[in-house]
Amino acid sequence: MKKLYVVGIGPGDTKNMTAACRDAIEQSDVIVGYSRYIELVAPLYPEKRTLDTPMTRETERCRAALSLAAKGETVAVVCSGDAGVYGMAGLIYELSEEFPIIEIEVVPGVTAALAGSAVLGAPLTHDFAVISLSDLLTPWEVIEKRLSCAAIADFCIALYNPASKKRLDYLQKACEILLRHRSPETVCGLVRNIGREGQHTEIMPLEQLSRKQVDMFTTVFIGNAQTKMVNGKMVTPRGYRFD
Repeated sequence: MKKLYVVGIGPGDTKNMTAACRDAIEQSDVIVGYSRYIELVAPLYPEKRTLDTPMTRETERCRAALSLAAKGETVAVVCSGDAGVYGMAGLIYELSEEFPIIEIEVVPGVTAALAGSAVLGAPLTHDFAVISLSDLLTPWEVIEKRLSCAAIADFCIALYNPASKKRLDYLQKACEILLRHRSPETVCGLVRNIGREGQHTEIMPLEQLSRKQVDMFTTVFIGNAQTKMVNGKMVTPRGYRFD
């Protein structure tokens, strides 16, 4: 059977790779992925062949993986976090129509919203939204609408891709939108390099978050109206009674 795994490797540390993730890669002949993710995984499997491409060449990468699988190779396409959350699972399925029948299995992983939440405390205990600030594939006007709707609905929010070299002020723009509907004192947090060397965390009010410099390796968390600080941690109550 021609087999292709789409594997979420978590935030990058081997401790956050699931057993299913490790098993899928073990069973594969070739590991395919974005160059940075291959750098994280390849040392764990020195006997495996690898194929990597830089960012923005996702279609080329996935088509190459499907082509290898169609030729009889067992392939693992690795993605950071979860393969179905801003990962390659959707694109693999879309492109699979071009190839002979291949068995595709998506292997879930720990996405940044979950890993970062655990570092900060418990900011996502209630309903939450995950929004990417990257306008590479989504128009900024659509992102603005999603931010406004999530803020009005009082969702806790996890922001992915909050800034890049070409988008230095996008977090500031996002905060300006959120501040139309949220208190400046709303508890927020950020985590950089989740689960990797140099991990850094901060907790601050929304007003202060708007002035922070972040990058693509940072995940940002905005609390809802009930989110608070508990023993130095960011916590969103679910509403349980404990009197």
